[in-house]
Amino acid sequence: MPDEATPDVAGTADDSAGRKEHIAFLGLGHMGGPMAVNLVKAGYTVAGFDVVPAALEAAREHGVPTVGTAAEAVAGADVVLTMFPSGQHVLDAYRGAEGQPGLLAAAGPNTMFLDCSTINVDEAREAARLALDAGHRSADAPVSGGVVGAEAGTLTFMVGALPEDFETVRPMLDVMGKRAVLCGEHGAGQSAKICNNLILGVSMIAVSEAFVLGEKLGLTHQALFDVASAASGQCWALTTNCPVPGPVPTSPANRDYQPGFAGALMAKDLKLALNAVQSTGVAARMGPLASEIYDAFAAEGGAGRDFSGIITDIRDKSGK
Repeated sequence: MPDEATPDVAGTADDSAGRKEHIAFLGLGHMGGPMAVNLVKAGYTVAGFDVVPAALEAAREHGVPTVGTAAEAVAGADVVLTMFPSGQHVLDAYRGAEGQPGLLAAAGPNTMFLDCSTINVDEAREAARLALDAGHRSADAPVSGGVVGAEAGTLTFMVGALPEDFETVRPMLDVMGKRAVLCGEHGAGQSAKICNNLILGVSMIAVSEAFVLGEKLGLTHQALFDVASAASGQCWALTTNCPVPGPVPTSPANRDYQPGFAGALMAKDLKLALNAVQSTGVAARMGPLASEIYDAFAAEGGAGRDFSGIITDIRDKSGK
């Protein structure tokens, strides 16, 4: 097992464009860990770090070299990839906090800062500004696809970056995912992510309400699925993440709503969408209501369950 303070060389393979980048991967949790594993498998040199010892241990067990501090990981890196819980974590890491040096100061000139966290649009733009002002490059690339997608390397990346910087990070995004879309300049990746998850949160509530209504009206789950999946009610929340067991065998409903995409994360993303709604003055009604519903779901025991488990809350509140 490699020592934390001494990263192994995870590979020096060349691709058609030349030497693969040396990547500092910061944030090795449920999503970041598998993403880092896929980069190592593809021949990238990776130095990983996480403040949670268990995450470091799990990453090492899966072949990701780790170091003892974030600054050590960043030293000599071509790309600094962050996968953090919040925008404040990103900004604090970039600038430095609690006496610790910031990543921007620790990195060599013209380092690419690639943030794959899901954060507020304004925070993403501020992170990009800080990076550029420090003489670096920046891209925001939040992901869609959940833990299963991270493990399988089938994530979708929504990217906010200059076109030339998108081309720089695209090969590594292609290793970790199946699709990378340049949505615009800095902050556009976050904008696309929260808009997408606004649709997802609202549609999952609608699909769940329809199944509970169908139960009340005597429809079987399969009958409703067979109709809606081939009619105008068709959507991802129905055909891929169906909230009832049976019609889609791979959906979390068939494994007691183990995530998947956890209720706490949906509540977080809808809160980010609500922040954007409020800051732009959009006359949204469904989004704020969905945010309220998922906040309550997460607070009442659904935080660690798949977000499709919202159907159990709707069913419970619908009475017998």
